[in-house]
Amino acid sequence: MTPTSSRVLPSPQISVTKVPQPELAAREFLEAWKREDFSAMYEMLSSVSQAAISEEQFTERYQNFANESALSELNYQIISIGNSAPEAQVEYSATIKSAIIGDITRSYQMKLSLERGQWRVEWSDELILPELKGGNYVRMDSELPKRATIYDRNGNPLAAQTTAVAIGVWPDYVNLKEDSGLISLLSNLSNYRYDTIVNMISNAPPGAYLPIAEVPVDQDPRRIQTLAGWGAAVVSEYSRRLYYGGGIAPHVIGYVSAIQQEEAATYRRRGYRNDERVGRKGIELWGEQILLGRRGGALYVFSPDGKPIAEIGSSPSEPGQDIYTTIDRDFQREVQKAMSVFNGAIVVLERDTGRVLAMASTPGFDPNAYEIENYNWNTLLGEIVNDPALPQFNRAAQGQYPLGSVFKIITLAAALESGRYNEQTTYDCQYTFDELPGFTRYDWTYEHFQEDGETQPSGLLTLPQGLIRSCNPFFWHIGLDLYNAGLTTAIADMSRGFGLGSKTGIEVIEEEAGNVPTPNSTVDAINLAIGQGEMLVTPLQVARFIAALGNGGTLYRPQLIEKIAPPGGEATFTFKPEAQGTLPIKPETLHLIQEAMKGVVSSQKPVGTAYRPMNGLDIPVAGKTGTATAPQGEPHAWFAGYTFAERPDKPDIAVVVIAENAGEGSEIAAPIFRRVIELYFYGKPLKLYRWEATFDVTRSPTPLITDTPTPPAGFINP
Repeated sequence: MTPTSSRVLPSPQISVTKVPQPELAAREFLEAWKREDFSAMYEMLSSVSQAAISEEQFTERYQNFANESALSELNYQIISIGNSAPEAQVEYSATIKSAIIGDITRSYQMKLSLERGQWRVEWSDELILPELKGGNYVRMDSELPKRATIYDRNGNPLAAQTTAVAIGVWPDYVNLKEDSGLISLLSNLSNYRYDTIVNMISNAPPGAYLPIAEVPVDQDPRRIQTLAGWGAAVVSEYSRRLYYGGGIAPHVIGYVSAIQQEEAATYRRRGYRNDERVGRKGIELWGEQILLGRRGGALYVFSPDGKPIAEIGSSPSEPGQDIYTTIDRDFQREVQKAMSVFNGAIVVLERDTGRVLAMASTPGFDPNAYEIENYNWNTLLGEIVNDPALPQFNRAAQGQYPLGSVFKIITLAAALESGRYNEQTTYDCQYTFDELPGFTRYDWTYEHFQEDGETQPSGLLTLPQGLIRSCNPFFWHIGLDLYNAGLTTAIADMSRGFGLGSKTGIEVIEEEAGNVPTPNSTVDAINLAIGQGEMLVTPLQVARFIAALGNGGTLYRPQLIEKIAPPGGEATFTFKPEAQGTLPIKPETLHLIQEAMKGVVSSQKPVGTAYRPMNGLDIPVAGKTGTATAPQGEPHAWFAGYTFAERPDKPDIAVVVIAENAGEGSEIAAPIFRRVIELYFYGKPLKLYRWEATFDVTRSPTPLITDTPTPPAGFINP
């Protein structure tokens, strides 16, 4: 008997591996191209393709094409799929957007092969562009429009493409006693004073080249030719961007400089050539595309041996548009001189519109240094970049400072709007403030008494008189009182309502927002009340709210662009005042502040803190002094004010001055404010600074700050 088995064999298990869709692989490859993930693209190539080209070569092909074609965007659309595994074919169209010649649309066929269950791309140059078959390549022949001009409000050029002359000397070969003719020539061409040129030559390091100025070639051909005959002089002609006057408002206008190696690819993709210069700061950066216009060019296909084969596309260039600023060239130049002794800033706004008529930040810099590639390149560029005084830093819009006693205007407004104070509220302003037990503080009159033995306390003052005399104890009292009454944010909120703690929206230049802290203690409260502690403002912010106080309460956006227009054409943009809001105060509060600010410059009792520097000025002004304790060194000197002349030929202005670590506002900033008023209304200075020998010439190298007795602990300057 044959034995039988009871075991049953299992049913066979059949597994089916689904072939992936070739369309998904094609999309993955094209999406990787869109995001320029060349490593991911290379990973998707077939083994045969990877053997034919390295990843480095593969990446270089795509990057070279992108740079030459100025590729800005890639879009595609799948048309059809042919699948007969282990091979597949995907037909699609792609549009390559070029920043120069526009759209390049082509049809493609992508071949794929199945390797280890995955579709791999059979790559060739045609997958970049069909015309690249066989190792062809593309080159862009660019057509560059001339960079347009930046003008002041009156049509005077501030920056332009022109033929210019760089002038300078080798100091070692100048005999100061015998070469007076050379020094006179340099003075006439550069607008530097004769004695200034002498000092520059005398102080130059041995063996150094001394750059003097850059001037248009047609400014004074006779003198330029004569200068070229002096052996010690250097006259170098160049065709570049010229910044007139050695830099009028350089922090506003900005500059152009060469494209650096590390950014070359980025600019190539935008259609730039490697040898171009691009806007770096200010209007040159903000208005890059406006000034440059539309670059044109033609994209050609070349064979591997360099022969042209075909034109892919072309587009003509379009000229740029000129930018007219709100700056007044001559006024701006003189305002820069008015501030030249100090580090600091001046902002001048048209009071009723927000136009920026002048913006000076010192120290300044010569933007021509980035243009001239001759003897002075390394010297000037090194001075600008490495100077610890940060000449490129725009203190007017980026400098953040405690506001000091100018801030008392805001504290006064908060006091009146709180309902706890009125015009008749009085305070006995003595040397000390003792309302915080064990924390005595001293008024500015105490420091003056320590110096001269004569200055007396201000005595009994009404609220407006407190501002006129800048009485610290009165405003410490207000800050403490509002805080203890539960109105802990009243002053901070008023500050923000005046536009502090946020950017002004000037747009064209970089700016900072500053800081308005909310008091967390009584000490914080009294510090904020006089513009100290952690609060920070920019001069531009202060100018905006000072203008609002003068114009009836409207906060205007500061603007630097008067109009934009193609050469000889109609303007595409014209200035319009832009109101951003109104001061959060009642009309009677505004009127009281205005009258108090007039009192600051008045001789009426009580005598204002700015009476002496404004004495004899026949342009009606209102303002406020400020002396803000700085983190290091002497205090910052402030003066902020506006005019109310109501002249039809000269719109009223708001002016803010800050001189860093310079001392008292009444001694330093107020005279500078007066100089700016004289320059604006009369076109020239009328009164010498006490530190001047003649106008724009410092009397001596003696520091303006003199040693004073050390104030008691807890002292805060007015």
